[in-house]
Order: sequence, then structure tokens, then C-alpha cells
Amino acid sequence: MKQFRTNVIRAGLGALYFTGAHHLLRPIFSGVGAIFMLHHVRPQRDAEFQPNRHLEVTPQFLRAMLAHLRASGIDIITPDEVHRRLIERNFSRRFACFSLDDGYRDNRDFALPVMREFDAPFTVYVASDFAEGTGRLWWIALEMAIAKASSIEIAIGGVATRLDASTPAAKCAAFCRLHDWLRSLPGEHDIHREVAALCARHGVDEGAICRELCMSWDELKPLAGDPLVSIGAHSITHSNLARQSEEIAGQEMTVSRARIESVLQRPVVHLAYPYGDKVAAGPREFALARAGGFKTAVTTRPGMIFRESAGHLTALPRVSLNGNYQDERILPVLMSGAATAMWNGFRRIDAA
Repeated sequence: MKQFRTNVIRAGLGALYFTGAHHLLRPIFSGVGAIFMLHHVRPQRDAEFQPNRHLEVTPQFLRAMLAHLRASGIDIITPDEVHRRLIERNFSRRFACFSLDDGYRDNRDFALPVMREFDAPFTVYVASDFAEGTGRLWWIALEMAIAKASSIEIAIGGVATRLDASTPAAKCAAFCRLHDWLRSLPGEHDIHREVAALCARHGVDEGAICRELCMSWDELKPLAGDPLVSIGAHSITHSNLARQSEEIAGQEMTVSRARIESVLQRPVVHLAYPYGDKVAAGPREFALARAGGFKTAVTTRPGMIFRESAGHLTALPRVSLNGNYQDERILPVLMSGAATAMWNGFRRIDAA
């Protein structure tokens, strides 16, 4: 089903490009700018089974995006500047803002050199437990466990279930089913319990994943000192905030901010909600971010930034640079706002 959806989206992006419809929609839906969302930036991997492929783009694709923006005369700015332009109603020039979630080491090793080529600022949103080396990247652990298995035996909804994982296609189907099921569980501890059991059964060192992929505090300190880099908060544990009590959700935001500020010795005033979709961040979380003193907070809801976004600074949408759609032809489609407009039913603001 997810592959079908990917194919439909790819076809839709292609149709917008080849028909030129994005040119017609751009004056209405391009807004004043866009906040781009990335996770991993690294060379393409060859493995057939890569269910988290959508979370990574190549340095070459990032370079193409930056070149397109520079050639189009679009400003590449920081979240502080996004905030300033919105509250001051300064919409004389269109902008792009780049954000990278979680704090992966490849952000430093592959994204930073490309951003330097274009003198382009960007923000890394750090989950403080990831920087501590104690976080759980369960979606990657799930991928690794399925990659090593020929079948998966697990109780789903109390029913013993066996999932085929003998081929790359079967592995993808198993991953999709388990990922959706895990996201539906009541709490983060339920996800971690189930994934930990899978990892133990299939010989995956779940605790090592975070240390292998994410920057430590010692690595973040020099990165944060780079003039192109700003650091934002991404919660403590990367949990679904909407499923936490109000007290815990608030602490996930403010304590992570305090930890980052304490270690890096610089203010942290921008937030990215973990997962960031409608089931993980809604009006309560938007209010908590405001109460926590964040200037802006970004979701994963797709959308451009419009003048009206000034009234929703802690519910800002983003445009995903998605690893499934690394085609340079779609770059003007993304900046036109046509794709996100169609996704949102042609609504400009989605902050409810």
C-alpha cells in the first residue's frame, strides 16, 4: 500500500511538471516561502530493502535544490529570520529555510559541506537523548531486525502472527504492517518493548544504533559553533507528544531545550515536534510550545508558509525533501506550492 502511495505521489509530481500546472498554481499557492524538512543526507545505498529510504537524500540532490533556489533568487534564511519576517510582515522576497531532524552524524559529514558551497544556513533539531547516546531510533531498529530475518513472529492485538520476510518485497510489506501497528500502540514504552523483543530475537544491538548514527554532545559543540548552523530542540526522547500527559509533553519540550542550552551554551528558541503529523502534534502541543517560550515550532504537515502563518508560529508546516522523489525536475514544482496545495485540499493553512 505504501509503495502504491509512493507511486501515485511520484506520478502526481510528474503530472504537475509535464503539464505545467505548477506554473498556473504558483501565484496562488507558493506563499512567501518554504521550510524544507530533511533527516539524513548521505550517499545512496545499494540495499534492496530500505523502508526508511524516504528519510534520506543524497548530497547531489541537496546541491541541486540549493542551486535551484539560488538561481531563482530565493533567500535562504534561518528560523530567526523566518520569525522576524513573519511578525514584521516583511514579504518583499521569497525565502527557503532548511531543517534537519534528529541530529544524525551525516548532517555534519555530508550536508554541511554542501550547505557551505552555497553559504546556506540550516538548523539541526536535536533530541537530547540522541545526543546522550541513550535514545531509541525504533524505526531503524525495526528495519535492521527485519533485514536479518526470514520471518517475523509477533503477537499483534493479542493474536500470534507470522510475517514473511524472505524477500525484499516481503520485508517491505512486513515493515509497513509492523510500523503502522507500532505507531498505533498507546505509548512509547509499548513501542520500545515490542521493538526490543524483536531486536533481541534477531540479534540487533538496539542500544548501539543511536551511538552509531547520531552526533554526541562533543560532536554537536563544534557544529553549533559554525556560523551556518543553528540548533533547535526536538524533545528529550522523540516521543509522540500528543499521547503524553500535558505535563510530560511540556517537559519533553522545555527540558530538552534546557539540556541543549546547558551543554552548547547558546539559546534554543525553535522546536520541531517528533513525528510532527496530526496524530503527534495538535493545538495542545502548539499552545505548549508557545507557553514554553519557543519563537517557532515546525510540524511535518505539508505546506508552504503564507502571510497568515504569522498567526500560527508554533504550527508551521514544512516541505519534505523526500528520498523517494529525488528528481531535479520536481524542484520548481515543490517551490510552486502546487504539490502541497493538492495534498491539503487547496487549503493554505492547516493548524487545527
